Amino acid sequence: MHPSRSTPPLPPQLFFSTPEQRLALARERFFEEGVRPSGLVGESVIQSWSRCMQAHRAPGEAVSFDPVTPSRVHSALARSRLLIESAASELSQLESTLAGTSCTVILTDPDGVVVHVAQPSSRSDEVLLPLAGRVGVNLSEEQIGTNAPGVSARTGEASVVLGGEHYFGCMRVVHCAAAPIRDVHGHVAGVLDVSVESRPFGFDAAAVVGMHATAIENRLLRAQSAEHIVVHLQTAPGLLGTPMEGLVGIAPDGRAAWINGAAARLLGIAGPDAVRQAADLLGLDMRALAALTRRPEPSLQRLPSGLNVWLIARMQARDGAAHVYRLGTAASGASRATSSADAVTLRDSDRHLIERTVAACNGNVARAARTLGVSRGLVYRRLRQARAEAAD
Repeated sequence: MHPSRSTPPLPPQLFFSTPEQRLALARERFFEEGVRPSGLVGESVIQSWSRCMQAHRAPGEAVSFDPVTPSRVHSALARSRLLIESAASELSQLESTLAGTSCTVILTDPDGVVVHVAQPSSRSDEVLLPLAGRVGVNLSEEQIGTNAPGVSARTGEASVVLGGEHYFGCMRVVHCAAAPIRDVHGHVAGVLDVSVESRPFGFDAAAVVGMHATAIENRLLRAQSAEHIVVHLQTAPGLLGTPMEGLVGIAPDGRAAWINGAAARLLGIAGPDAVRQAADLLGLDMRALAALTRRPEPSLQRLPSGLNVWLIARMQARDGAAHVYRLGTAASGASRATSSADAVTLRDSDRHLIERTVAACNGNVARAARTLGVSRGLVYRRLRQARAEAAD
């Protein structure tokens, strides 16, 4: 029977006082009564169960973790090369973090094919994870039913699948949490998963995997941004360089080529839009952004919305290095001549930064000096210089 009927009122809470009892009731309602077990398991799990059922898969089937063909493995690894390189340091850190948990860390391509595995430790009672955690194994929903990396690859959303929430009964000993990693085009480039067998997670696995997936995504975005100015922004300077920072890739024509999730929230962007210009998003034209690439420290900037954020800009060139961006050219280095009109000096950048900070502080020089971490005397001197230059 297809589970299309509405869920009847839930029984008293005492009827399922443990997660196992709740899952047993959910499976009974879905598989035996044909009723959606809303409120007993998450909607993403219910939808995955429905897709598996529509594919005429029986929950009692045995699952095989056979690798895909050698040619497909080679192709998956080749397409995922930049993803794997961008993820290397985060995967190493995550492996160290989970060293005492018996968890397996898995990275898949967008189709659910495993391209990297890190297993800090193994236990003698593990049966499924040693089979699933091999490069080339297909963890897609189509292959092994409801599972976190498969659901995330299918939906592009973070997913947690615990024990009996797996579609196939033989997978009930596994608990997994996964999060997608997107590229500069907004497409899923891969999925990061943490799984454990024969025991529940003893920590918030969704939060851990989400944080590391975001850090990998940010590295991948920067790696794919040759010849872009990459703008880093957040409301506190200490958040820059962390998975919580916002990132915007600005093309040489001033267009915002991509925006990560944190930046979209700071900039008030609800979803993907048509072409956006840096000046409209950040209140900074290309000359101002070029100046900011010269500054080693973050600058306080006011967005068009009125929100004050700390911002730093870097040029990502094709050789992978961060360069100073010079207006009107996509090259860097002193060997490239630029006109004096195009080159923005460090002194000018300092003066403009101080002027903007004082304005953001409503003319309060002492507050602006505290914000910038400099003396009031320096702020006064820069303001006097600005007035003198304006009078000339």
